[in-house]
Amino acid sequence: MYAMLEDVVTMDEDGKLCYDFRLGDLRLDYMLEKGFDILLSYNFTPPCIASKQDSLSCVSHNKTRYKGKLINTSAPRDYGLWEEICYAYTKHLIDRYGEQTVARWHLQCYNEPDISAFFMSELKITEENTLIRLREYCKLYHGFEKGIRRASEKLCIGGPALANKDAFLLGFFDYVKQNHLQFDFISLHNYAGTNPVRLQSGENKMSVRNNIELLQKYLNYIKQAGLEDKMLIVDEWGVCTNGFNNMEQYPSLVFRENHLFAAYYIKLLGTYIKENIPVDKMLLCLSGQHEMQTEFTGFRGFFTLNHIPKPIYHAFALAARMGDTLLDVEQTKDLTVIPTLGEDGTVCLMMVYAGEDLGVDLPDINLTLKLEGLGNRTNMRIWRIDDEHANPYAVYESMGKPDTLSEDDIKHIRNQSRLCAEEQTYTGKLDLNMSNHAVVLVEFHA
Repeated sequence: MYAMLEDVVTMDEDGKLCYDFRLGDLRLDYMLEKGFDILLSYNFTPPCIASKQDSLSCVSHNKTRYKGKLINTSAPRDYGLWEEICYAYTKHLIDRYGEQTVARWHLQCYNEPDISAFFMSELKITEENTLIRLREYCKLYHGFEKGIRRASEKLCIGGPALANKDAFLLGFFDYVKQNHLQFDFISLHNYAGTNPVRLQSGENKMSVRNNIELLQKYLNYIKQAGLEDKMLIVDEWGVCTNGFNNMEQYPSLVFRENHLFAAYYIKLLGTYIKENIPVDKMLLCLSGQHEMQTEFTGFRGFFTLNHIPKPIYHAFALAARMGDTLLDVEQTKDLTVIPTLGEDGTVCLMMVYAGEDLGVDLPDINLTLKLEGLGNRTNMRIWRIDDEHANPYAVYESMGKPDTLSEDDIKHIRNQSRLCAEEQTYTGKLDLNMSNHAVVLVEFHA
């Protein structure tokens, strides 16, 4: 979540900082009510301390940000004021939610400060300007670190939520080490090879391998800096890039509505596990969905306009059912399997059928699964996400993709695309059919 400090901080005529935490509290209260822990990004620059009032950005298809506003991207004119804001905001969080709760969160300094869309938009993206942004961001992080530590020494802080500039990341690592700053986690964004322009032209393939190769490069930088002990958070990734673009601009973004997105996610998880990629947490960026005008738009997000869950939401829900203990399994080329054991004894097989290039169609396959060591776990639940299950866009296509949807149409799509389990009894083998980009979770329990 963004702290949206521009909603929080103003300055009176005497130059005193004034705070109104109500909007931020509403957002955080809601998320905590739903059971989430929080990654909270301290941004954007409050106009009252901005060095430039015309350094504005929208990062948006319809030319507005949330609630119709632009964001101020300039560096603070006074980093002492920035530190004071970070202190006051953090102290408010601790006073409201308790230090023990806030200590479970991850407090992050800014979002994508290495590119003009978010930081110092008056400067074009050049190698020289990347170093200018780095210099200012290091001051930003230093003030952020000092302010938060004034409020509490027990909180988890990090950054830089890197967009893609290598020199920025390396310089930031050097600064943190040289100044002995608290630095608990590294946050990176990894949209490798899934820009819709390049996908549309065929320049890039929708391949998990692109993601892995970029992450390996970052891991080498982390190792060179001697920071392997830091938690690694990939807080934006993969095929949800360019969240403020939609199918109207790039028809290929239809994959954000169908089961291909779910297949990419599960295949990425399986590849992380298979290749021992040390990612501690992976978040999905959902911003942009407030711009939806029609039911299926191609914006990234968990839900359609009328809050019908998309396949990517169902994939997250199924992933949450997996156990914490990994079991052994032999992998095949196009079938990725993640077997787990839960604390309650449930064995789960998470499977996805997709090629290295997810843009290539694969023929249906018929699987016969024979498992040993299940004991009395003969009850099965089978969950599917494919072109016939838990897929509202497929239902919409079967209706002829009407330009307008009635309330009955929306109800029909919702009912026909629910994520439902099929109950069976395991008798020594399980026959499964899987189509291209199918995700299947099989649970075995007593």
